[in-house]
Amino acid sequence: MKKFFMFLAVAGLMTFTANIASAQEEAAAPAAAQQVEEAEEVVDLFAGSGEEVPLHQALKTKFIEGGAGFMSLIIICLILGMAIAIERILYLAFSKTNTTKLLEAVEAALEKGGIEEAKKVCRETRGPVASIFYQGLLRADQGVDVVEKTIVSYGGVQMSLMENGLSWLALFIGIAPSLGFLGTVIGMIQAFDAIQAAGDISPNVVAGGMKVALITTVGGLIVAMILQIFYNYIIAKIDALSIDMEDSSIRFVDAMVKFNKKK
Repeated sequence: MKKFFMFLAVAGLMTFTANIASAQEEAAAPAAAQQVEEAEEVVDLFAGSGEEVPLHQALKTKFIEGGAGFMSLIIICLILGMAIAIERILYLAFSKTNTTKLLEAVEAALEKGGIEEAKKVCRETRGPVASIFYQGLLRADQGVDVVEKTIVSYGGVQMSLMENGLSWLALFIGIAPSLGFLGTVIGMIQAFDAIQAAGDISPNVVAGGMKVALITTVGGLIVAMILQIFYNYIIAKIDALSIDMEDSSIRFVDAMVKFNKKK
């Protein structure tokens, strides 16, 4: 499942990169300026007629005005970040287990068939809690203390698996606004170059560079905010699962103590 979604993310990225490359080639040609003018005329036409500008048309116009270079990098951060976030959300959703029912099944299996029967129950149940129980059952013959240490150690392994990929998501959250600010600096440089070339500081001279600066900044901040929401949601899900793991592990150790006393 993880490889499938990562494949979809890579395919989407390749498609998007191909579209960006095509857009950059058009931007290098004289027809790009005409395309921007036509887009602005469309916006003006809708504004003059009192109709709302279609969202895709407005986004396309702002993307072109912001510059394909920096805007494409910001969009790539959004695509990769969303791919990681969706993969993590699905992984955590599949990791959710009804621990109360699992514990009841393990205790019933211990009463009925002993350790081997309990292992079978854990093997047939998905999720990190069942994996932790199985690791503990593998060392049941070594005493409860060893079982408890095994559960603690393997719980750390499961936590690492749940947090896998979050460092990359945090990277995209940090780099998206940084790219936007870099675009801001580039836009300001363009504005000052225009002032120097024209020898004038009129609004028309600096408007182009200032527009690039503002659009790239807004794009980077929006991408960072979207990814931050998903990041916090994933962290909250991991915290809830870790609490459930700790609580169920304590109850599992108690069940093992009772089982050893009855032997």
